Amino acid sequence: MSSLQYPWPQTPAPGTTIEVAPGIHWLSMPLPFALDHINLWLLQEEGGWTIVDTGIGNAETRALWDKLFERFRDIRRVILTHYHPDHAGNADWLCRRFGVELWTTQGEYLTAHAVRERAAGYTTEAVLSVFHKNGLDHERSKAMSSGRNRYAELVPEFPHSYRRIIDGDNVQVGKNRWRAIIGHGHAPEHMSLYCEALNVVIAGDMLLSTISTNVSVWSIDPQGDPLRLFLDSIARYRELPADVLVLPSHGKPFRGAHERVAQLEAHHRARFAELKQELEKGERSAGELLPVLFRRPLDAHQTFFAMGEAIAHLHYLYYAGEAKRAAGPDGIMRYAAR
Repeated sequence: MSSLQYPWPQTPAPGTTIEVAPGIHWLSMPLPFALDHINLWLLQEEGGWTIVDTGIGNAETRALWDKLFERFRDIRRVILTHYHPDHAGNADWLCRRFGVELWTTQGEYLTAHAVRERAAGYTTEAVLSVFHKNGLDHERSKAMSSGRNRYAELVPEFPHSYRRIIDGDNVQVGKNRWRAIIGHGHAPEHMSLYCEALNVVIAGDMLLSTISTNVSVWSIDPQGDPLRLFLDSIARYRELPADVLVLPSHGKPFRGAHERVAQLEAHHRARFAELKQELEKGERSAGELLPVLFRRPLDAHQTFFAMGEAIAHLHYLYYAGEAKRAAGPDGIMRYAAR
């Protein structure tokens, strides 16, 4: 029998909240993606509130924040779990509006600025070059090359200073202390926050309730092994109580963190087994293996992330010594069974 429990069957309607633990309010903001909403959190302070994650920076989301501020008036700080636009889009707007600091990790703060400015290799063109070398055909690549800086559209401004949080730091929010747990693989220095007194962990995107986290190889680290980093990171949730209330950024709050970690580990083991079975048939590129990992039709947006994930799975097998690889005369990297 599964130990996973979902205490709240319904996501709060936009502009409303559900109190999931004393002084912790769950709210939801819409997203213009297949993943159509994000969970955000309000933590009670002495005489005010801390915001954890902010939604994308558009008029619709800001109007919903305005509605919430009729109840939650005094914002004391903004905390970001990581730099992705659905989390960081309103960080500057909120910090300026209330004259408060942004708290986050250094990796997430600097990456947000780099992606907004298309600096340090953070360009769509660089990513597509990596994907092409891993077997993405020109037709699909062209569909992803819009020339737009989508990140800057969703994160129109970003703060120029911040309060740094590192692994193990304790962040005092009102009467409660929240310990920072830094994870890797999904983002450079993704931060979760654990409160022992409340037995609650704000997990961000590291431990989702029903879907698997995107873990991809990107252009700034084209030979990286992010999936190993991710699996090592989520194993740390076994250090928390088995009945800890997990507050994820997508899906519903749940209890049963240890079982959920085991499910995600099993999910990736199954993907590795499927890839190895396919590689027994001959050399394959990441582009050729997309149908093995993703059995549904993918649009351009989904293919972008699917390619990064496919490469990450193949890199894991390669570095673990379970596959071999070589670039062909066409420059495409292909993998084979070892």
